[in-house]
Amino acid sequence: MAEQQDPGIAGTPDPAGSARSEGSRAARRRGRGVGSEPGSAWGAVKEVLIVAVLAVVIAFVAKTFLVRGYYIPSGSMEQTLELDDRIFVNVLGARTGHVDRGDIVVFDDTQGWLPEAPAARTNPVRQGMEFVGLLPDSSQQALVKRVIGVGGDRVTCCDASGKVSVNGKALDEPYLYPGAAPSDFPFDVTVPEGKVFVLGDHRNASADSRFHIETNTQFVSEEDIVGTAFVIAWPLDRFQFLHNPEETFEDVPAPGSR
Repeated sequence: MAEQQDPGIAGTPDPAGSARSEGSRAARRRGRGVGSEPGSAWGAVKEVLIVAVLAVVIAFVAKTFLVRGYYIPSGSMEQTLELDDRIFVNVLGARTGHVDRGDIVVFDDTQGWLPEAPAARTNPVRQGMEFVGLLPDSSQQALVKRVIGVGGDRVTCCDASGKVSVNGKALDEPYLYPGAAPSDFPFDVTVPEGKVFVLGDHRNASADSRFHIETNTQFVSEEDIVGTAFVIAWPLDRFQFLHNPEETFEDVPAPGSR
């Protein structure tokens, strides 16, 4: 009775067949070199392009609905924010209409607080990257200030100790620039609904709401607020999260209660 063999495991190899098989495998191995298959270079380029497009889309969505970057062009918010700091603002909070006293907000200048910006040479690449959110916005037609009064609040200055008061409550403002007075001149305003009254932390160097009372443009519309600043991202030695000084405003009574 012939001995049974397990096909593919036992048996005497065919030298010619083995040589052909080894040659075929070697050819296949040689054929697997990086970039040897037709179209593989384009495949790599296509992957890079897909990743780049996704990055742009994600950045644009984040800028539109979540966060947006800005740089600080002046000292009006010192020492909280310093010249050339890069900050990020929470866009989502502003879109839901949630703005509190003490928030640091970035808002579009729709009332002519700023002088008209001189025409500058444009860099299309930078403009495009700013538009989609890959670079901080270098536009000079936005401002950053601290919210002192919201709709219905009466904001006055100065009391017997020289402080700003909201609804009759004098404010202790630890964020003020050292040596700066709460205000160099008196004012008394009532904030309309849907508006805010804003001041810079460096009051001596800030052309804020106080300076626009005579032209009746002192109040910032909530619709113009881009977002609330929440972090200083650059330079790295300045990196810090920004917090609302709730203790400054926690005892402020509701509008009309005093």
